[in-house]
Amino acid sequence: MTSANYRVTIVKYGERTTRKSDVYLNHHVYGERDDPIGMDYFFWVLQNADRTIIVDTGFSKHGGEVRNRTFGIDPARAYAALGVRPDAAPDVIVTHAHYDHIGNLGLFPTSTLVIAKRELDFWTGPLATRKQFHYSVEDDEIASLVAADEEGRVRTYQDSLELAPGVTVLELGGHTPGLSVVLVDTDEGTVLLASDSMHYYEELEADMPFAFVADLPAMYTGFDTITELVSSGRVAHLVSGHDPSTLSRFTPVTDGELAGIAATIGSLA
Repeated sequence: MTSANYRVTIVKYGERTTRKSDVYLNHHVYGERDDPIGMDYFFWVLQNADRTIIVDTGFSKHGGEVRNRTFGIDPARAYAALGVRPDAAPDVIVTHAHYDHIGNLGLFPTSTLVIAKRELDFWTGPLATRKQFHYSVEDDEIASLVAADEEGRVRTYQDSLELAPGVTVLELGGHTPGLSVVLVDTDEGTVLLASDSMHYYEELEADMPFAFVADLPAMYTGFDTITELVSSGRVAHLVSGHDPSTLSRFTPVTDGELAGIAATIGSLA
């Protein structure tokens, strides 16, 4: 019998230090000090006895280096430490097409990539070449999405998709035109992987949108959706996209190659 519960593993693979004015849209309007702020980079792995699902793949060596990001662990090593077998072609959910989320799709050359249709259409359309959008992507990585689509390995959806029992992908937009979040059932309750609909918990708590935004009204609406999911009890665990406090909120991995750079929610079922 297939289990609908998963273990969610949050893996920190990189980091940087910046300032609040760099990460919050029009930070000056809040009347706050422009303090330093950390930014962690994560990807996520969903596993149970029957299935593995990858959520984003992190930035590539090149994508990180040209933006002065610090690598912690090569994602390929992290996947191996979790027992992920690329040759088993696990589904890969692409929350959005920014460089720090699709930089290692090549590790999964036969996997099906799941992405919102609006997201794929935008990044393969004419507006994606404009500087404000293009800064956050790598051309060869967008080309890899196109190639996967031509190979019949891309599954698009609109609004929401139940990818598997216990895993639902939900389109929120905002940060990018078709950004997705992921709802995952675990034996500790439902997890919401917010990805970059909420880089920091403070974004939601203080209603402060991120600096890079394709659709500001959609980002605010996304905040409202997340708040409703949590306040209604539908979501028990909210996982941010980049907040350095994220790992400390969940069960730490304390041994092996991922000790100190990963945390889990739920158990393998």
